[in-house]
Amino acid sequence: MGKLAGKVALVTGASRGIGRATARVLSDAGARVVVTHRDSATGAEETLQGLVGEGHRVIQASVVDSDALGVAAVSVAQTEGRLDVLVNNAGTSKVVPHRDLDALDDELFDLVMRTNVRGAFAAVRAFRSLLVKDGGGLVVNISSLAARMANGSNVAYCASKAAMDNMTMSLARALAPDIRVISVAPGLVDTEFTRAWSPEVRQQMIADTPLGQLVGVNDVAHAVLAVATSLGMTTGAVIPVDGGRPLGTQRKVHT
Repeated sequence: MGKLAGKVALVTGASRGIGRATARVLSDAGARVVVTHRDSATGAEETLQGLVGEGHRVIQASVVDSDALGVAAVSVAQTEGRLDVLVNNAGTSKVVPHRDLDALDDELFDLVMRTNVRGAFAAVRAFRSLLVKDGGGLVVNISSLAARMANGSNVAYCASKAAMDNMTMSLARALAPDIRVISVAPGLVDTEFTRAWSPEVRQQMIADTPLGQLVGVNDVAHAVLAVATSLGMTTGAVIPVDGGRPLGTQRKVHT
């Protein structure tokens, strides 16, 4: 019996990468996992096939569609009857050099903010009643070191993750004591998205990280598991999973 036996977890945007790894790790710990996706049915099914145990399933629901989230919440209430962990992993971005303000047009800026910030809030709003049903509900927002360093795929992405961390604190205060809300903030993660970055950028990130490697998707997933199983007195916090990346900049200054 795993530490999450009898629990139900829902992971948004779980068709690949961090979402897929998190769904797998939570299932390894005994949770029944609901996998959601926007338009990646094949990837979501592949995630489902990799989960341990029984009772897992897929729901198509984009986090930018509040009506779809409401329908998903009704489905979970009727089928699983509870929700113990909500992982807000769904997000979007596109590489745009920070100096190229014209390339970050209104449409892309709004899409990033709508998905990464409003989407996470809308998911909490939709599933709140289920999270409080049996007490001790948990929301984990997958944030980013970009919120702190202001250095990421584009300016809007960095701003969206800073907003997410601020929202984590606001919701932790507002929903206590029934629901804990925590951000898990990885540094540059070795995913399909970041593998498309130039080798020079990736290598510089590694060189500037004291632990000397990129974050793996399993590193993030196990941080989510630790929050769910071992940090019961923590809420409103941002948990870094970045290999000490902020220390790399400080090390340059002090050496």
